[in-house]
Amino acid sequence: MHNLREIKVWRKAIELSTVVYQVVSNFPSEEKYGLSSQIKRSVVSIASNIAEGAGRNSNKEFIQFLGIANGSSYELLTQIMIAKNLNLVDSIQTEFLITQIEEVQKMIYGFTKKLRKD
Repeated sequence: MHNLREIKVWRKAIELSTVVYQVVSNFPSEEKYGLSSQIKRSVVSIASNIAEGAGRNSNKEFIQFLGIANGSSYELLTQIMIAKNLNLVDSIQTEFLITQIEEVQKMIYGFTKKLRKD
């Protein structure tokens, strides 16, 4: 098992969740159960799967959950692009979020490589 609070990518995923929730709070109310809800589920899934993996008994299991977290990050990226195309987020917000998502993806990749070596 790993100390969750020491895992940088988990902390970064929590930060990303906070930012995404703030952005989505500005969506129109008719999106509450549509794209807004899906975006929230995806972003929360990233940090949640990292946390679940950290609580597993082996690095192999942890790596599996990091893969799921990474998949959720790609879902989130897709949903942010759809939101941009629907003019729910502006170009500046979109670029900022994409940069943050890509940073999390790189951190997941790097952490996965490290766990494979251990």
